[in-house]
Amino acid sequence: MKACVIVFPASNCDRDMQVALERSISKPVDMVWHRESDLTGYDLVVVPGGFSYGDYLRCGAMAARSPIMAAIKKHADRGGLLLGVCNGFQVLTEAEILPGVLMRNANLKFICKDVELTVERNDTAFTSGYATGQKITTPVADHDGNYFTDDETLKRIEGNGQVAFRYAENPNGSINSIAGVYNERGNVLGLMPHPERLVDSELGGTDGTPMFDALLNYSGKVGA
Repeated sequence: MKACVIVFPASNCDRDMQVALERSISKPVDMVWHRESDLTGYDLVVVPGGFSYGDYLRCGAMAARSPIMAAIKKHADRGGLLLGVCNGFQVLTEAEILPGVLMRNANLKFICKDVELTVERNDTAFTSGYATGQKITTPVADHDGNYFTDDETLKRIEGNGQVAFRYAENPNGSINSIAGVYNERGNVLGLMPHPERLVDSELGGTDGTPMFDALLNYSGKVGA
């Protein structure tokens, strides 16, 4: 497993993600600046949380137009694993790699707390370490985490099993309590909560660890 974390101006969860990945895969994880244009050879690409470009215009809107995004799309199209967390999820929706949008939280406030999630399915590269229906605890830290999509798209992603996680108690107004979604192939995951922040019992818990361990053990198609 060869992994990298994309770094944009004002990314602030990139190092946390690097540490979480390296704990599981026991290999160095590269940090790739957003002006690079080649991701050949990587099995897993992660777009981390933070405030890319200061959330100017819309969260993730400017990052979605960075030079690296063409390579990220190619990586996903060839079956490589792609994970976007918090701002990374916003970037992937702005780039139309994932369906839907992330809007201002329903209460118009920044939310920073632990939330309980339900695992919707465990037959993907990201969730095979969990059980379907399992409850896990993961922190959220966002001002624009309110997932929304039109009725037709919602019907499609629900019917296709593209919902990855749901909030047990919806903190931000997300439609159908959706906390994370896959693309149709299941090799791309975007989620608002931060699994990389719960990989050490001394930091509050380890419910994020099974996701990264599952990625290590994944034996399906990955990027060439």
